Amino acid sequence: MKKQLHVISDGKLSLEAFAEIAGEVEPFVDRFHLREKHRTSRELYGGVELLIGKGVPIKKLVINDRADVAWAFKAGVQLAYHSLPVHVAKKHFPDLIIGCSVHSPDEANKAAKQGADYILFGHIFETDSKKGVSPKGIKELEAVKKSSVIPLVAIGGMKPENISEVLEAGADGIAVMSAIMQARDPVRAAKEFSKKINGEGQ
Repeated sequence: MKKQLHVISDGKLSLEAFAEIAGEVEPFVDRFHLREKHRTSRELYGGVELLIGKGVPIKKLVINDRADVAWAFKAGVQLAYHSLPVHVAKKHFPDLIIGCSVHSPDEANKAAKQGADYILFGHIFETDSKKGVSPKGIKELEAVKKSSVIPLVAIGGMKPENISEVLEAGADGIAVMSAIMQARDPVRAAKEFSKKINGEGQ
């Protein structure tokens, strides 16, 4: 796949606010992850409807953990350690694009063997969302990429100035949360990330 920009909701914004910003930055973003651990499946369903209403294509939507909600819309699903195993989700929801969050080369290799379409790995750099937890760093990113044959999306502390380092280490894309969703000008931030990912203006 081409280098991708994924934007992940952080649970701080209302679903309406997230959908509003997503609609504005959609031209520059490849995937939007609805990651709202505190919400019910009914609320997530409503959130997807809001996103679609703001012009975000279903093919760009990824639902965190809830394969049932993803299946209802034929969106993608992002699985975590507490989610269904990849091979189980793949068996029962065969048409879904399945991402899997991993934290080591072994987990990455296992996810690929079980049929994940891509992996999400991090956190790469220090980030406020993981205070007190040591970042994985570039060396670990390189090791994980070498252990897996499927695309890798890096997350954690992503900024326009460190994207080139992450991509050179083998990442096929990056994922951000507050860097765009909490930015003073989300559209400008999304444009800047998109340009860096696509090698423009370097």
